[in-house]
Amino acid sequence: VQLVESGGGPVQAGGSLRLSCAASGDYRLQCMAWFRQAVGKERVVVATIDRAGPTTYADSVKGRFTISKDSVKNILYLQMNSLKPEDTGMYYCAASEIAGDFCPSLPRDYKYWGQGTQVTVS
Repeated sequence: VQLVESGGGPVQAGGSLRLSCAASGDYRLQCMAWFRQAVGKERVVVATIDRAGPTTYADSVKGRFTISKDSVKNILYLQMNSLKPEDTGMYYCAASEIAGDFCPSLPRDYKYWGQGTQVTVS
């Protein structure tokens, strides 16, 4: 499985960005997620989406971010609105084969990772 992110960049506070993650390879993924890692901080989950569609969000982004996927094109998206400086960080796309009632929220539960795309909000 290969994951390739795009769409990051600099943006002013209050602005919007849409991140994309193209997935390729022979796979059967249960969950996909976006993680964020700020400089000097741990990698934390931003949003997850289950194979069947249910989504979860970190409290800090609820109402501002939307995770979605195009299952035909195998692309994961993260629409980010009303961006704040604290949203700054490297954003990673991740995929997990773990099946359960909810998508996992810890990095260790995700087997596949993209290279990351930087988002800088000023």
